[in-house]
Amino acid sequence: MKFLANVLATIVGLFVFCMIFFFGLIFLAAIFGGGSEKVPVESNSVIVLDLSKVSLDYAGKFNYKELDYFDVKHDGLSDVVKAIETAKDDSDIKGISILNNNSSLGMAQIKAVRAALEDFKKSGKFVFSYANYFTQKEYYLNSVADKIYLNPIGEMEFKGLSSELLFLKDFQEKYGIKMEVIRHGKYKSAVEPFLENKMSDANREQITSLLNSLWTTMLKDISKSRGIAVTKLNQIADQLGARTPEMAKMQGLVDVVSYEDVYHQEIKKILAVKNKDEYHTISILDYALNVATSSFESSSKNKIAVIYAQGDIGSGEGDVNVIGEGSIRRSLQQARENDKIKAIVLRIDSPGGSGLTSDLIWREIEITKKVKPVVASMGNIAASGGYYIACNSNTIFAEDNTITGSIGVFGLLPNFSQLATKMGINAEQITTNKNGNDYSIFKPLSENYKFIAQEGVEKFYSTFLARVAAGRKMSIQQADAVAQGRVWTGSEALKIGLIDKIGGLDAAVLHAAKLAKINDYKTQNFPSYEKDFGDFLGNLGVPFMKTRENLIKEELGEENYKIIEQIKRIQSRTGVQASLPFELVIH
Repeated sequence: MKFLANVLATIVGLFVFCMIFFFGLIFLAAIFGGGSEKVPVESNSVIVLDLSKVSLDYAGKFNYKELDYFDVKHDGLSDVVKAIETAKDDSDIKGISILNNNSSLGMAQIKAVRAALEDFKKSGKFVFSYANYFTQKEYYLNSVADKIYLNPIGEMEFKGLSSELLFLKDFQEKYGIKMEVIRHGKYKSAVEPFLENKMSDANREQITSLLNSLWTTMLKDISKSRGIAVTKLNQIADQLGARTPEMAKMQGLVDVVSYEDVYHQEIKKILAVKNKDEYHTISILDYALNVATSSFESSSKNKIAVIYAQGDIGSGEGDVNVIGEGSIRRSLQQARENDKIKAIVLRIDSPGGSGLTSDLIWREIEITKKVKPVVASMGNIAASGGYYIACNSNTIFAEDNTITGSIGVFGLLPNFSQLATKMGINAEQITTNKNGNDYSIFKPLSENYKFIAQEGVEKFYSTFLARVAAGRKMSIQQADAVAQGRVWTGSEALKIGLIDKIGGLDAAVLHAAKLAKINDYKTQNFPSYEKDFGDFLGNLGVPFMKTRENLIKEELGEENYKIIEQIKRIQSRTGVQASLPFELVIH
């Protein structure tokens, strides 16, 4: 028996040793070999602007405290924009090629890239574009190019914007699956599909206004780049006058109809490279990594903190795509207490979410404002809770095509009582007090509970209005007039006083420096997200160490995974929600 015990102990010991050795190697590889290496920039090079892997403004910093390991990503849109700005003065870079780009960027993000490319062209360097197929969104980006190529058998989409909403009232009545609605704000149309079988006049008004404003911004930018009048562009869209490559060229939307090899030959001519030779290229993300890991910034001790708040607003620590009170409040506190940081820019890209978390962040900004200026910079969207955390900033910036506002509150309670009856299911409750079991999905919503829930919504809406009125120096009545859950674009929001200035992140940083009365400074990005050992293993790429989310994403694909994530977000919502009134998909 003793011999067997010794053998067993030896086997266990060897197993433990092998596991420690294996994980140790992985850990060392992750630290010393996991980071991307710099790609050398050859002279006479062209940057290839492929944005297919870029979706977030901020790629993130991650602190694995248990391992004493810090990881910084450099593939966010802010890194891309900074790379383009650096390339303008880089003698090794001769131009930028936008080659068959297909991104998931939002409209305001595309506008930021366009602005960086416009500034890049001032150096005299070229920006060329080639595509096999242009969607409207991709053409909006590519239209900034000096010369635009389109495949001879490709297509061009230029037809105006549209959006589609599904209404579920009749479906609910037919199948007995009902969503009980509690709201304040006549424009809070997230709940409208559960109440009606067609669009209300108020909802139609706001979506029409929103689409027209976004389309106008697109046309103005395209008009400036292509030298085509806005009225003419609208005629082209109405007549589908650019639906073929030849028609697109005839209308002046593209310059050359040819295959990709002709496109590359043209670039070779500019670079004085022989046809038989390849010209030097570097991807935008490789170049962005080079820029991020090189010392180009000012040596000034003065700093401006840029705190990125992106994604749905929820509870807990948060992540690059979830705004949690943990990471955002900690970032505000760190920036507030750091004497070298003279001002703060809160970069927001969020449709809102938890009302409680929104208020906690609002409070942290209130405290911070007393110490140093806080400027809000709105990206693609800063609506509902996203506007809540911006409204008390010293100054608010947004792009023309930012989606903002949506100052309103709603709640959705699923109710299956009719379905349960049809299926022969009966639920019985036992409780010690009158309101002990206030809500069940299997019982009709009681009037008493509905009253209490509505009371909570009204209270939060009143608080929201008071925050907006105080931050924007309005009366409650003035704030209510532009609230009611209505969504606005940045250009509309400027007219009604919900924002102060039109401009991107760079403009917001410059303004923050002005408020802080500093001329020489550098920026420091926040947050740093605190992670655990499980997160570390899940990101290593080893199949059995991948997180459940990564495995599902690989099996179902990115788009299907987004649908699952949306359902999970809805299921996880607790408390009053200050969220965008609808899932807006613009075609």
